[in-house]
Amino acid sequence: MPDFTAKDVQSLRQSTGAGMMDAKKALTEASGDMEAAVQILREKGLAKAAGRGDRENAEGTISVATDGSSAAMVQLKSETDFSSKSDAFQAFAQKLADAVLADGEDGIAAHQDELDQLKLTTKENIEVGTVARFDAAEGNVLDAYLHGGGRLGVLVEGAGTDMETIHEIAMHIAFAKPDFVERSSVPDEEVEKERASLLEITKVEGKPEQAWDKI
Repeated sequence: MPDFTAKDVQSLRQSTGAGMMDAKKALTEASGDMEAAVQILREKGLAKAAGRGDRENAEGTISVATDGSSAAMVQLKSETDFSSKSDAFQAFAQKLADAVLADGEDGIAAHQDELDQLKLTTKENIEVGTVARFDAAEGNVLDAYLHGGGRLGVLVEGAGTDMETIHEIAMHIAFAKPDFVERSSVPDEEVEKERASLLEITKVEGKPEQAWDKI
């Protein structure tokens, strides 16, 4: 057997961006020689992903999965809209959401090789972004809403309400994109910044000075 360890495989993966099985095969072929394994991966075109990690990946898609009492949401990021709209990309994003629903955030790790392969196939900096999972308390309702074909995702849990209402709330969140859930969570500096902005608007509108504070 070639003289290398799982740690060597991981090191080769990190240095080349290749998938686990590709790294293992390269080390086997190179009899454990790390430099030779890197060269093998380069010649096979499997070591090109390493330099993509610092490239902007502002595109992508969001997928959700729910079973009624739990819901999961996963953002899969890409460099181009072309890649994110492909069937393979969309299917993989959904697979990740299903995995998070079943196994929590740890479910992502089980699909690392597929993620590495997608990087090689697309030749882009593909990575998992935001991951969320909700487990609704007993009696609560849960809605998972996607907007714009996966451009925006919302998970909402509600108590003392029905599915129609909670769905309306989810759509409103997608539209309004609030930064805070409730008034008490808004930092004082944000309040003062908004107050100053609205005061300037009031002045420009020509409202009487004695009414500024009330407005």
